[in-house]
Amino acid sequence: MGDLVVGSRSGPGEPEGRGPSVGSLEEEAVVNPGDAPGGPGGPEDRHLPAGDPDAIAHGGDGGGGDGEDDGYGDGEDGGKHAADKPRSFWKELPILVVIALVLALIIKTFLVQAFSIPSDSMQDTLQRGDRVLVDKLTPWFGDKPSRGEVVVFHDPGHWLDGEPPTTTNPVAEGVQKALSFIGLMPSATEKDLIKRVIAVGGDTVECKGGDSPVIVNGKPLNEPFIYPGNTPCGDKPFGPIKIQPGKIWVMGDHRQDSEDSRYHQDLPGGGQVPDSKVVGRAIVIAWPLNRITDLPIPATYHQSGIDAAASASAGVSPAVGGVIGAVPLVLWRRRRILRTARRG
Repeated sequence: MGDLVVGSRSGPGEPEGRGPSVGSLEEEAVVNPGDAPGGPGGPEDRHLPAGDPDAIAHGGDGGGGDGEDDGYGDGEDGGKHAADKPRSFWKELPILVVIALVLALIIKTFLVQAFSIPSDSMQDTLQRGDRVLVDKLTPWFGDKPSRGEVVVFHDPGHWLDGEPPTTTNPVAEGVQKALSFIGLMPSATEKDLIKRVIAVGGDTVECKGGDSPVIVNGKPLNEPFIYPGNTPCGDKPFGPIKIQPGKIWVMGDHRQDSEDSRYHQDLPGGGQVPDSKVVGRAIVIAWPLNRITDLPIPATYHQSGIDAAASASAGVSPAVGGVIGAVPLVLWRRRRILRTARRG
């Protein structure tokens, strides 16, 4: 920087070094920033030795102390640089933690929540200790459980009576409560179950026992996901049962080790689970890493004709169906008319 000199001279023949010292210039730039040209401290008196590095900072525009940074932090830019200094990591950390917790609570409440599999009732689809992510968003928009989905639901009434507590260690219980608050673990107080939806409101479901398949609306189900060696319901035949509107019939994939709808027919509701008790659909196994996979609906629940009885019992009149079908057409036609009017 010694090669660059920014300054002015009062006359072509005037010797260098006649002006005041650098220290006096600094003082005048602060004390007398508005001296008129030609007066004491004016530009005629401010001559800096050639190559003086301070000449870069003070400049030679004839108006010292104009608010520019003089390298000592007493100009406007000096104050800005001090104000723009980033906070330390430790000061930012609490803010980051609060933001992370808020986002976690929003995700847990409205989007997805993690659940741990505590038993073998869903083998081989789910193993004990698996962590699944449950979609909680679509139920907020009125989506109902569908056949074949693996769903998590609150105890509909005394299904889990007599079950031992998940932990008796106060420290472990406190950790679980903290993690369940942000959605990383299931709640220690809420009793939740996970099963597969076999039938929905309006369906008729039955199983005659032995090697007979489960039948929904007259259609036998092909269930290759059942635990090897199990029969569809050989230990507990049931039905035919008409599923009430707004309820579902659930069964575990490990049929001989699952106390599901079949075993609670003597309770209020007859083993049927209200849709309102469903937390959401399990969409993916997220842990352990070697078991990460999605949980699709088996093809047998999409077979032709399985929806016939449910559709007939839904009670949607042709008039209502016509209105529902006409709304998109009316909106499309209106948009087209408005577009034509704008072009005209």
